[in-house]
Amino acid sequence: MWYHRLSQIYCSIQHQLKGGVRHSALQFPCFQNRLLAAHRWQHTALGPLNCVWQQHEDHLELRYAGTVMRFDYVWLRDHCRSASCYNSKTNQRSLDTASVDLGIKPQTIRMNETMLFLTWPDGHVTRYSLEWLLKNSYEGQKQTIQPRILWNAEIYRQAQVLPVDFQSFLETKDGLKEFLQNFLLYGIAFVENVPPTREDTEKLAGRISLIRETIYGRMWNFTSDFSRGDTAYTKLALDRHTDTTYFQEPCGYNNYDRAVINTVPYDVVHRWYAAHRTLTTELRRPENELWIKLKPGKVLFIDNWRVLHGRESFTGYRQLCGCYLTRDDVLSTARFLGLQA
Repeated sequence: MWYHRLSQIYCSIQHQLKGGVRHSALQFPCFQNRLLAAHRWQHTALGPLNCVWQQHEDHLELRYAGTVMRFDYVWLRDHCRSASCYNSKTNQRSLDTASVDLGIKPQTIRMNETMLFLTWPDGHVTRYSLEWLLKNSYEGQKQTIQPRILWNAEIYRQAQVLPVDFQSFLETKDGLKEFLQNFLLYGIAFVENVPPTREDTEKLAGRISLIRETIYGRMWNFTSDFSRGDTAYTKLALDRHTDTTYFQEPCGYNNYDRAVINTVPYDVVHRWYAAHRTLTTELRRPENELWIKLKPGKVLFIDNWRVLHGRESFTGYRQLCGCYLTRDDVLSTARFLGLQA
């Protein structure tokens, strides 16, 4: 009861002195220990609370917009956006991170409705908007990153994901954004009504990324030709796989087209085969396979870090063209369009 009355008096004084804004107990050292012990969270405003915070020994805990965030004090000092610490024109830091005391703590902390103010032992003041902290916190990042859907054939069919039209893809931001949104969600996306030429396929790919030059050239164009010494150039079935696993910067995992296993000792390699058997069984479950018959004019993009691909054996004449894109550029294009890639 005594603390409740003391808190009322304290809030009344703060309200009169600060025009209705209640600041942290750090501004009143005589009340500090009791208030921290009895009232765990510090509030930024009277009435409906939009932000509360608590100072810990090694970090600041902030509850804002339904998210609890935790910030290391060194991180808060290092990311200061003041003119002496950060060049807002080049978006590069001027502060030498190695010069920040690893045991640094703010001398005072205060807030208003939108901003956090930290005063450091040397008198330097760091200002952060609460929205910036939410966007750039570890906890906030987990909420804002573009979602990925863990899908199987039935989930994908029920989603009824529509392909994007070629002209919309090339000529409008909305068409390109819709395509990239599908690609990020599922790891595959389609464009239709593409003129069935190598040149138009190249134009399509160049819309979202630099085309990666590989040992196969910039664009590859092939039909059945066993003289090439590659199963992909035959009419044989291809098991589930990703491409270029033999590169120094591979796209992903390849289940069957691999080099000799000579980096695993004999007493461990049997466990490798057991794990391989478990993974292969899962990959070959019919419910995890989506079968699509490609026709001239329909282009398929595949995220090789996420989705495996293959084909059934075939007869007759079949011709394909394609290329590899740089992952960084695809994600950069998505971010430019406002997607959290």
